[in-house]
Order: sequence, then C-alpha cells, then structure tokens
Amino acid sequence: MARRALAAVVLAAGKGERMRSSKPKVLHEIAGRTMVAHVLDTLAGLAPERVVCVAGPGMEQVAEAALPAEAVEQPEPLGTAHAVLAAREALAGFEGAVLVLFADTPLIRAETMRALADAVDGGAAVALLGMRPAGANEYGRVVLDRAGRPEAIAEWRDAGPEERALPVCNAGVMAVDGRRLFALLDRVGNDNARGEYYLTDIVALARADGLETALVEVREEEALGVNSRAELARAEAVMQRRLRERAFDAGVTMPMPETVYLSYDTRFGRDVTVGPSTVFLPGVTVEDNVDIRAFCHLEGAAVRSGARVGPYARLRPGADVGPGAGVGNFVEVKNAVLEAGAKANHLAYIGDAHVGADANIGAGTITCNYDGFRKHRTEIGAGAFIGSNTALVAPVSVGAGAVVGAGSTVSRNVEADALVVERARQTERKGWAARLRMRRNRQSSGE
Repeated sequence: MARRALAAVVLAAGKGERMRSSKPKVLHEIAGRTMVAHVLDTLAGLAPERVVCVAGPGMEQVAEAALPAEAVEQPEPLGTAHAVLAAREALAGFEGAVLVLFADTPLIRAETMRALADAVDGGAAVALLGMRPAGANEYGRVVLDRAGRPEAIAEWRDAGPEERALPVCNAGVMAVDGRRLFALLDRVGNDNARGEYYLTDIVALARADGLETALVEVREEEALGVNSRAELARAEAVMQRRLRERAFDAGVTMPMPETVYLSYDTRFGRDVTVGPSTVFLPGVTVEDNVDIRAFCHLEGAAVRSGARVGPYARLRPGADVGPGAGVGNFVEVKNAVLEAGAKANHLAYIGDAHVGADANIGAGTITCNYDGFRKHRTEIGAGAFIGSNTALVAPVSVGAGAVVGAGSTVSRNVEADALVVERARQTERKGWAARLRMRRNRQSSGE
C-alpha cells in the first residue's frame, strides 16, 4: 500500500476550567514536557508534511509552544468540527491523510497515528480511534455495521439507551481523507444537546455518501484526555510506567521503580543502577556502569561511565560528573565539571567550578561563587586536596597537587603543589573549663 503525504490538525483550543489554573490546559506538563509538546513530538516521528495547531483567542502561549507548527485561531468555541474548519486555509490543496489530534491527549503512540493514516491510505474516507473502557462512563458510542465498520458516533448526551449500551467508545482522534475533509465538515450541523458542531458527525455523513470508514482500537489509557488535575496525575502515572519500561530495556536496574521519577528525555547507558526515590528532571544523561543511590535529584546533568552519585545528592543544570568520579551524600553540584576520579564525598557545594582529575573535596567545602551581583568560577587542579570546611572565594584557582588545610578561607590563587592554611591561631588555657563550671554551679545554688 502506497503511503500518501500526511498532515495533522492538533486541537488545543480548550482552556481547561477544571484545571483551576491561569495556565492553558495543554501547557501543563507530564514527565517534564507540556502535553501539546508530547503530541507534537510523537507526531514528528511520522514526518508530516503540514502541522496545524488550532487554539482559542488569547492563547499565544500555546501557539508559541507548538512551534514550528502553524498556529490558527478558533474565534469561538463552537465545537470540534468548527475547530478543524479553522485549519481550512492552512490545509488548502492538501490531498493526503489528515490526522485530527487533541493536545490534551498526550499518551497516544506513533504506531496508533500511523495505523489511522494507513487506514485512510487504504481507502477509508474516515478512520476512527475507538476503545472499550471498563466500567461506567459517558463517552460517545461507536455504532458499527455487521462488518465492524463505523456507521455513526452517538454522543452520550444525544444517545438513547440502546446506543449507550454499545461496547465501543469514541476516543476522539481520527484520520480523514484530505480530499473529502472540508466537504464533510461543511455539512455538519449543530442540532444536538450542546448546540455545537461535532467532528464525530462526519462518520455518518461519509457513510451516507457511500464512503468507507475504518476503526482502530486502543486501550483506554492511550486515549486518556486530560481535563482535570486528577486526570493529569493519571496520565503522569501511565507515562512514568512507559519511561521505566524504556529504562529497563536500556539496561537499568531499579529495585523500587515505582518510586523513581523520570523525564521524557532521560537517557541511560547499560548496567546503571538507580536507587529508590530518585528524581530525574529534564536534560539528564547517564552513561554505562553508573551507580545512582537513593534520594538523589538530577536536572540538566551528565553522569559519565563508572561514576557514583549519592545517596542524597543533587546535580543541578550544568553538572558534569566525570568517569569514575564520586558525588556523595548531601553534595550539590551546579554548572561544574568533576573530571575523572575526582571525589566530593559528603556535605559540599560545588558551583561554577572545574575540578581536576583525582582531586578530593573535603566535607563542608563550598565554592563561594556569588558576590551578590555576579557568578564567578573556581578552578581546582588535578590531584589537589581541599581540606574539610574550606571556603573557596571565587574567582580563585588552586593548582594541581596543591593542599588546602581544613578550615581555610581561600581568596587568592594557590600555586601547584603548594600548601595553604588560613585559620586563626589555636590557643589553650589550662583548667579554664573546670573553673567556669565551678563558678556557674555556685551561681545556680545561690552562693
């Protein structure tokens, strides 16, 4: 079967009042990415010739988020058919399969989109996505003929008892032959309970014209539409399950996977271990043989082969933990590189810094990178030893092999292989503590 060109209309006009949010519904995120971006990214895998995003008035944020899709406006919320009609000019002259997708249905898979398009390429004027959800629901019902092809869709509010009892429900998404799409839409009326122009009516119109229709069925979770915070959480749970399965397939061990949060773009190498209650926000790459221990938080970071992170470590954007390097408990790294074998094993802040290979950062060490106006860099040479409770006041450099004594505040550059110690001189007064206790005891007894 020859495949024709593909186009898509993504409907993103709904404001989502049930979300109780000032932000447009489709800009709410799942796994670190907006719902509209999920749909568009999945669609991009099919290499469509044209993509049109239909949004309502005042939804410039949605149009911007949908780039490079062409944005058009649905001036009034008069129904789904009316929304697709807004894309008429953008699809002028297009004769391939047109996917009609919803930006608040972020879980639809590329293979499902392709199956719908293939059904149109195979001769169907309209290919419909259906599902068989368990339990009571108020989805529209798909009326099938004896051959299992859609004859019509009955919206729940307009359906009678027999139609409401039908097992196949409308999932909303469809593909339509571009040569027939707008001729069908122009005939859709609004004689229904809502007084809206329903896209679903084109199924019955196509059959009345003697045209072929087709049904593609999926599981309910793939067609989940998000209209509330509770449904957003349901979609997040499905997406997390998918991402964990992808991680397992990549060679990741997660002893308690249900506690690990992944982002849409988290990338793992082989033989990676991820401990419980670890969070991966967008932009994280983990190479082979990495051990990420429990309760870590990573965002915009790279962890190279053989490195160890955590437990209770935080890698912020720009963190790059080199091969065999170690970032231990309660260590925060931001916009900093730790070269191969470097160690910061506990209680440290490394920000806007470069740490050379095999350098050791002692507990309590901080790079003082911010002076209240600008950020400054700290350079630590290979093999340097930074003693515990050291403050490195940037901009400053510590040369290769240098040693910084514990408790020092370093504000000037340190030469390679030098020793620097900066602390007050220790004094001792013998018997002072005993005399203090005796004096306080007398005061408390009233003597």
